[in-house]
Amino acid sequence: MKLLTLARDLRRRKARERHRLFVAEGARAVSELLRSPLAVRGLLVSPQLADGVRTALAEAAVRRNVPVAEVTDAELASAADTESPQGVVAVGEPPARSLDDLRPGTTTRVLLLDALQDPGNVGTILRTAAALRADATLALPGTVDLWNAKVVRSAMGALFHHPVYASTWHEAAAFLDRWNIELWAADAAGASPEAAGERPARLALAVGNEGAGLSAEARGRAARLVGLPIAPVVDSLNVAVATGILLYELRPHS
Repeated sequence: MKLLTLARDLRRRKARERHRLFVAEGARAVSELLRSPLAVRGLLVSPQLADGVRTALAEAAVRRNVPVAEVTDAELASAADTESPQGVVAVGEPPARSLDDLRPGTTTRVLLLDALQDPGNVGTILRTAAALRADATLALPGTVDLWNAKVVRSAMGALFHHPVYASTWHEAAAFLDRWNIELWAADAAGASPEAAGERPARLALAVGNEGAGLSAEARGRAARLVGLPIAPVVDSLNVAVATGILLYELRPHS
């Protein structure tokens, strides 16, 4: 299958799952992908790509023996999910990961995405989780595909390094139980991090859907609910912002 045809097909989640491939769009995401340990099938570049960026990406592709195909701006747009792919799209392979291979340390922080559906929020959360040294992120049922092009772009390279796993609740619960990781869940009515009590060395945080909040499964499994005290004039915080603050507040004590 030609790279352009493949990239077009990968706009669909079923195709990404069938081929076990994803698309990265834009100069920043493609550059980070080429710098990562992930396998790259090829690059599509169009005249829209700036000359200096084109040269840098071409050199990086040559170093990794990644093929580069020239296409028109219209052809590139047909393979892109975002409105401004900046003249470059890459096809990459997600790493083969299993929760069975994840070995938490003595001190662990794991993030659970409980049916989060906005790709921009999820990408930002993954970037934040990586920045705050979370050990892994689990995407639970109802969560947007982590290899959706908009998630990949919003994560700005973090997805290529931070361990992520698609998981059922059964698999996640078995993992948490096996490694004695206590589950807390973010909720507006929860106690502040300071008032929530002593945090365990091994801790998982579940964050819920942007509109509906936590699922019944998350509420039922959580040992504690934790939230952020905010001014009464504000109804709620964006889930990516709230997750970042909570990950920082719940980070292990040095």
